[in-house]
Amino acid sequence: MIHHERILEIDATQDEVWAVIGRYMHIDEFAPFIASVDALTDGKDGMGSKRRCHFDNGSSLIEEVIEWQPNRGFRVRLSDLDPMPMQEALAEISVAPLENSRSRVTWSMDYRVKYGPIGWLLGQTVMKLMMGKVLLANLNGLAERVRSNQMAAA
Repeated sequence: MIHHERILEIDATQDEVWAVIGRYMHIDEFAPFIASVDALTDGKDGMGSKRRCHFDNGSSLIEEVIEWQPNRGFRVRLSDLDPMPMQEALAEISVAPLENSRSRVTWSMDYRVKYGPIGWLLGQTVMKLMMGKVLLANLNGLAERVRSNQMAAA
């Protein structure tokens, strides 16, 4: 699998960041490329929770939580990937405390691209560039959402 990750330090506590990312069914509140989310499971967010993320271009995919560590992060398995050139993908987001009420958020993707060696090359070039932009946009959207929550609480 090809691994790609982005890291962003945010001026917020671990709890403040988790208050946003821990609302699993609401990723569309900060991820700019996700237009809407359908909850595919009922109950409390956590292990086994499933959502369908819809994108502006009309495509969608399903994400299922396969690891859940409250206040620290989670890992999801992506499925229903037909419109994309990926045959398998996992994503992980984690938050760790830093000094001075700051947090380090890491968002990563592990994916295997269709089409054999040509797909691998596509994954190492075009896909990696695209994934980097998406992950960074998600992190920046997260930071902005956390900031707006902080201002609303002040």
